[in-house]
Amino acid sequence: MKLKDIFLGSSAILSWATTAAAFSPPSLRKTHISRSQHEPRVGYAGQVRRLSPLSVSYSGMGGTAISLDEWTERDVYSMEEWAQTYGVQKIDGVELYTADGEDWQLITNSYVQAGSSVLYIPSNLVLSSEDVVREFGQDLELSENALVQMDKGQKKRLPLFRLMVKILGEYEKGQDSQWYLWLNSLPRRFYNGVSMTDACFECLPPYAAVLSMNERNTYSRFVNAIRKGWVPIGQEIIHDDRVVKWAYNVALTRFTEVWNPVRQKLIAPMTDMLNHSSEPNVEVTFDDLGNCIVNAIADIQPGSPLTISLGDPTNPTPLFAQYGFLANDCKTIFCKAIHLEEQIIDLGYDFKDLLFQTETGEIAPKVWDIFLYKLLQDNDFEAANQFYVACKTDDEETKQQYHDYYFPYTLQELKNHVYSILGEVDQLTMKAQSYDLETHPRVPVIVAHNDLVRDTFVMTQQLLESMG
Repeated sequence: MKLKDIFLGSSAILSWATTAAAFSPPSLRKTHISRSQHEPRVGYAGQVRRLSPLSVSYSGMGGTAISLDEWTERDVYSMEEWAQTYGVQKIDGVELYTADGEDWQLITNSYVQAGSSVLYIPSNLVLSSEDVVREFGQDLELSENALVQMDKGQKKRLPLFRLMVKILGEYEKGQDSQWYLWLNSLPRRFYNGVSMTDACFECLPPYAAVLSMNERNTYSRFVNAIRKGWVPIGQEIIHDDRVVKWAYNVALTRFTEVWNPVRQKLIAPMTDMLNHSSEPNVEVTFDDLGNCIVNAIADIQPGSPLTISLGDPTNPTPLFAQYGFLANDCKTIFCKAIHLEEQIIDLGYDFKDLLFQTETGEIAPKVWDIFLYKLLQDNDFEAANQFYVACKTDDEETKQQYHDYYFPYTLQELKNHVYSILGEVDQLTMKAQSYDLETHPRVPVIVAHNDLVRDTFVMTQQLLESMG
């Protein structure tokens, strides 16, 4: 069997573009949710819920503080009224929708033509990591220096750190914050790696655990830098674990990254209600004045959600680790060969190249490459070097000769890997299912992730068995 016949993977890369505004504020009518007349739309089960006024706690700073109790209802409708007051505009038919009162998204009840502008957020509402630098000045610089001294790798994540500081500062202001009603509309409970307990980590396969732990480690370093005391935020705020973790999660899960004129992370309230899809129908852009415009990149039918891409659709595990959800439209997953990372790096491959198809179990050609390369390294150093050169020079003929000759051995190595992952995932899922959901509410998304891995690997197992 020729490897080229086995599977050819594909990937999609989302690029955030900086464009001029497609429309100006005066040209759009403000729209509003019709609460009493709202009916469930195509593809959505359940009723839209009208939220009761948010219960609040009180602190000595900034008046009324935001309740961070995980069961607090999200006051999304007040946020929408606030957004319209500050100049946010939507085309007719675009509205907020929820099926359960917890997860919210933007949908359209009208046909939207590709190229249309559907949402406008003025720059005065956009939170910018560059603006945070100007606002906090030297105090922020001292904190950032401390962060980079802990881990030089955190330098590339400074824009995220700045947004976290901004969220904490606005949280401290309570009702005095311009963004109070937006903050009050945000989820209190997150399901991503940072939010997982140690018990949750014990139920994750290695790759998911590594990605989730990376986020947790970044969060810990951010907190340590903030608690050095340089940023002018009250000690009772920065030493409240629940507050700082919430602020980190808000920044982590709601930003848009842009690269022009400088690299920065931005949060435009209302755009954070756009859900993920591997086939997005809108994109988020910013004009030269910092205004945010959401444009349709495909024709959108009535009753459809407005969606963006939050990451590589070929590999859902990073989305799981960062955002805490499992994409239900993913076509591929990483082959979980985390133990071959050295070989992956040597050959210049990426995890997005090393895929199993979720619908068929088919195997990407480069998966065979890394398993054969490891096999040759362990048994024939000269052959390993020749195969390495063939991979680096795209010498497909030589590669195929090696694959044909060593196929039975590579096949067995892949079988062993798949059997191992299947056994491990079954044990991890059984452990997760033994937990009490009252104390471990993130179990369902963990089990869903493990089930996706298991179902895919079962199909891959069957395919491998058919090969010999």
